[in-house]
Amino acid sequence: MAVVQTSTASDRDLYPSRTYPEPVKFSRQDPVVYSDSQKAAPLTKAQLAEYEEKGFLFLDDIFGPEELSSLIREMKSMCLDEAIKRRPETITEKGSGEVRSVFSVHQLNKVFAKVAEDPRLVAVAEYILGDSVYIHQSRLNCKPGFEGKEFYWHSDFETWHTEDGMPRMRALSMSITLTPNDHNNGPLLLIPGSHRSFISCVGETPKDHYLSSLKQQEFGIPDQSSVADLIEQGGIETAVGDIGRIILFDCNTLHGSNGNITPYPRSNLFFVYNALSNKVSQPFASNSIRPEFIGARHSIKPIKSVIFN
Repeated sequence: MAVVQTSTASDRDLYPSRTYPEPVKFSRQDPVVYSDSQKAAPLTKAQLAEYEEKGFLFLDDIFGPEELSSLIREMKSMCLDEAIKRRPETITEKGSGEVRSVFSVHQLNKVFAKVAEDPRLVAVAEYILGDSVYIHQSRLNCKPGFEGKEFYWHSDFETWHTEDGMPRMRALSMSITLTPNDHNNGPLLLIPGSHRSFISCVGETPKDHYLSSLKQQEFGIPDQSSVADLIEQGGIETAVGDIGRIILFDCNTLHGSNGNITPYPRSNLFFVYNALSNKVSQPFASNSIRPEFIGARHSIKPIKSVIFN
């Protein structure tokens, strides 16, 4: 695999992907943590250091029992709602037809909308990204028991960059677990340190790729050799934990999950916070624009600032 240093990237596209006939590894050209003052830091120095080193961090005890009970009720209601299943925002499992994900839940559900703008979450996103933020994407992942399919290793940024036009690595995700996550029910797997490298994927983006990729991704996934090298360097960490754990991870951290063949679902509420200065433009490697419910383009609403005025 070729390794490209910072100075060789073009001014327009700092992270080219789906354009080369073979995988190319680029050095990350953006900070991981954009703020450096401890005065308004919502995380400790140790937590920020861990996030910067690994590309992810687990946060516990943010939500109380009553808050979690409310979220769980809403999650169960949406996952079983036949009307929700028929909406375009809903992605079903390939084969079974069970709900896999419901997108744009912060616009479909008032309870989830309130959580998306919760100052406890927004403060963390604003500090790490060093800017006011908005929701680029939100979704409820249901991953039902017995039927929940695997999701191959990938960098979210690679997709958001190539298919949505997100220019820089200045976004992060927060996954709030709404069911126990153990080693058996298909938990999230993360590769520590993988956020430091950008793996350019092979293969031209098909038209309306999202229609198939959200069920099973075949394009925009890194090659096996690159994944093996990153795992050799950083290992694999499994995001297990009780209900309410928040998995905070950088947009470029490689992650995936195994299938769920247990009777127990693995559900989570998922918010993507993007810096206001990092709004999407034209896709870097796609001829079509993904729907608004998958990547905010016109409905960008800055969240009321916690840190920035």
